[in-house]
Amino acid sequence: MTAGLELVGVHAAHGKAEVLRGIDLTVPKGELLVLLGPSGAGKSTLLRVIAGLHPVSAGAVRIDGRDVTALSPGQRDVSMVFQAFALFPHLSVADNIGFGLQVRGMGKREVRRRTEVAAAMVGCEKVLDRRPEQLSGGERQRVALARALVREPALFLLDEPLSNLDAELRVRTRTELRALHDRVGATMVHVTHDQTEALAIGDRVAVLRDGRIEQVGTPDEIWRRPATAFVAGFVGSPAMNFLPGDGPWRVPGAVAGQQVGVRPESLRLDTSGDGLAATVTGAEVIGEDAWVRLRIEGHALVARVPATTRPEIGARVVARADAADLHVFDADGSRVG
Repeated sequence: MTAGLELVGVHAAHGKAEVLRGIDLTVPKGELLVLLGPSGAGKSTLLRVIAGLHPVSAGAVRIDGRDVTALSPGQRDVSMVFQAFALFPHLSVADNIGFGLQVRGMGKREVRRRTEVAAAMVGCEKVLDRRPEQLSGGERQRVALARALVREPALFLLDEPLSNLDAELRVRTRTELRALHDRVGATMVHVTHDQTEALAIGDRVAVLRDGRIEQVGTPDEIWRRPATAFVAGFVGSPAMNFLPGDGPWRVPGAVAGQQVGVRPESLRLDTSGDGLAATVTGAEVIGEDAWVRLRIEGHALVARVPATTRPEIGARVVARADAADLHVFDADGSRVG
């Protein structure tokens, strides 16, 4: 498959501090790739490098097979949607969407046509005559997306575009964003620190840590087979539990210095039978689920169970998990097996 974006050995710095440390990444044409990671991982810097807004100290950036490493942002054929909507308050929605085409000298009739098409794609065609101050947060986000779409670029870059929306609107808008990508079929790179958002919309997810890529895979691969202990612990709510390799959870082949991980959703609690003896130290009810806090041989774990089955604090229980749900990581954090 043709690559829409290629990063080869990309390094970048802020002053003397190295932020990106050898990024190699290929995004097939038409894919929606999500860059996921904690604050300071280098996600936004990487997006700015792709856009040409931040210089590389080494490596190459290619878009649709063209080396753009030395090109200015305007020469790269990319459109970017920022966390802040950055709309011109004195312009109408239509003029905001078509502004980039106007300054490039495109004829008024073609600008209007493409503006109306882009607005219809994102569902803001009924507010073209309004000003940004007359719009809701969700409508402003749609306008920002339409402004990116109208240029029909080779690559779309989205820098945490949903983070300023309230929780309900964020969920609805991410669904619309995924549907928009499927309609347009464009290559998109989307930055977020929200793991739920990443797993919900990405064709693939690239997990970053300290300027390096820890893993690239489908949402299912990231969830079910994390490549490192960091990915396993970062993706999931509550986070994955870890026990020493030679600790209470006996896994064939696991040894001292290694870690055994199990997701809270994979733990089952009972009052008797085979498993690990545990004491309930707390419980948080979150909707239909309960996060039950356990103590097992001095180690703290969390089990995510139906709220109606949560045991009382202080109760003695048995914790079980299937062998297929146990993950073993080496001392350096890499996956074993």
